Amino acid sequence: ISFTTEYGTLYTKAELTAISEVCRKYHMYLFVDGARMGYGLGADGNDLTLADFGRLADVFYIGGTKCGAFFGEALVLTDAGIDRRFKAHMKQFGAVLAKGWILGLQFYTLLHDGTYFAITKRADEYAVRIRQAFRQKGIEELVVSPTNQQFIILSRAQAQALESKYIFEAMGPVDNDHVCIRVCTSWSTKTEEVDQLVADILNL
Repeated sequence: ISFTTEYGTLYTKAELTAISEVCRKYHMYLFVDGARMGYGLGADGNDLTLADFGRLADVFYIGGTKCGAFFGEALVLTDAGIDRRFKAHMKQFGAVLAKGWILGLQFYTLLHDGTYFAITKRADEYAVRIRQAFRQKGIEELVVSPTNQQFIILSRAQAQALESKYIFEAMGPVDNDHVCIRVCTSWSTKTEEVDQLVADILNL
């Protein structure tokens, strides 16, 4: 599974616990794709922690590339049976960096003083502010996401007005007159960028 999901939504602790119990009952590994984990952990309403993932998942990773690191992810193996000869498998498949300590240093720098959680939480707050601006104009979203990804339903005219100044991902048509776009904030999004986008949304 992914945390956050591909639509920016969250699993609750109760949901993840239930999934974990099913996996253990049927002897299946639970793997959590955490490419956007920082944005999930920082989202309003989230009740999961890194410790919960360590307790409930067999394997998960802490996203780096999308959450402020220069490259890479931090893989966490919690099942003792999985880590047997894991380093050897990494070598066999060409997944060991000659200067691997650089990867670890990034995560130490991001995590040791809470920077990782602060910058991803800020991105969530920016995204929610953008969503509120759309709502103020009577523009709805496809799903309610508390994270840095927002899926907005625009008329084709509104989409054309925004794409003259902004780059966003078109997710496809909703009907003949409307399209869904994905707007993302990130750890590097600036306040002034959000201010300008909000102003342009309110002028649609």
